[in-house]
Amino acid sequence: MHGEYKVPGGKLVVVDVEAHGGALTSVALSGDFFLEPDDALETITDALVGASVTASAADLGERIHAALSDEVTLVGFTPTSIGVAVRRALGHATGWYDHQFDVIEPVVLAPAMHVALDEVILREVAAGTRPPTLRFWDWDSPLVVIGSFQSVRNEVDEEAATRHGIGIVRRISGGGAMFMEPGNCITYSLAVPTSLVDGLSFEQSYEFLDRWVMGALADVGITARYVPINDIVSEHGKIGGAAQKRIVGGAVLHHVTMSYDIDADKMTEVLRIGREKISDKGITSSGKRVDPMRSQTGMARADIIAAFLAHFRARYTTRDSVYSDAELIAARALVASKFSSADWTYRVP
Repeated sequence: MHGEYKVPGGKLVVVDVEAHGGALTSVALSGDFFLEPDDALETITDALVGASVTASAADLGERIHAALSDEVTLVGFTPTSIGVAVRRALGHATGWYDHQFDVIEPVVLAPAMHVALDEVILREVAAGTRPPTLRFWDWDSPLVVIGSFQSVRNEVDEEAATRHGIGIVRRISGGGAMFMEPGNCITYSLAVPTSLVDGLSFEQSYEFLDRWVMGALADVGITARYVPINDIVSEHGKIGGAAQKRIVGGAVLHHVTMSYDIDADKMTEVLRIGREKISDKGITSSGKRVDPMRSQTGMARADIIAAFLAHFRARYTTRDSVYSDAELIAARALVASKFSSADWTYRVP
């Protein structure tokens, strides 16, 4: 059985394994990494022989770590990354190219519907009734979408929001508030099985799931990079940020919002972005935290989204998809019972 894992920001790890009776019986390790001394390669593979075929990537990494002396140096990979490659070989972990992704182009809906669809599609991916799915949002009214653990009182000036006709909805993922007016940002959601991020820490999974969009940004002339924990930045400043929600043993929701043409003055009226929030950014105005993509590219928002879709389709195996009637019905029910309710919106006062 063959498995490969490209370490984010590091090297390629390749393993070929054999197993019998629930345990690894043979392991061959290769890749473009660096390892000193040379004979440590055999130490690593020997350490894995006898390991359970159900062992986690972390457990496999611990076996390797325990077998290596302090004099051994691994460059571009780690013991746990070898564990990820082994898990992929055994079929417990997957890579991008093991999946066909559904792609849903932007559909104009009430923004609360998109928040609800995140939950609906995440649960479908977890249940295996929908394949991994990339979908772009489009919406018909302004909204502040706050993170699952944020306080409405601390994050939103409700008087200013009412004055500007801006609603408030709490999403299922953590992270910060999203100031969303029609056409002011680019938002997409990626729902994938947890096998795709098997063996990765939460922070590593952000970088891993953001990797494709770095290439898409390059296609539109923006050199971007990932900044832990969840920011995407260019040389001109922050472009956007990501948030995640996981269903244990099932699926991961990873969504990203990027500024396209933000009204910074209105945003700072509506959002209470305090000094503590921006204290580590070296700036004094929350409006300077983002740098709109419109000014960086000179492109229409629709053209940027089209370029992103083209990049994803060229990079991975995809099929075009739409929202089913059942999904839309389920999302409307969630909006009515959960996402428009005061109990959910103000669950953190």
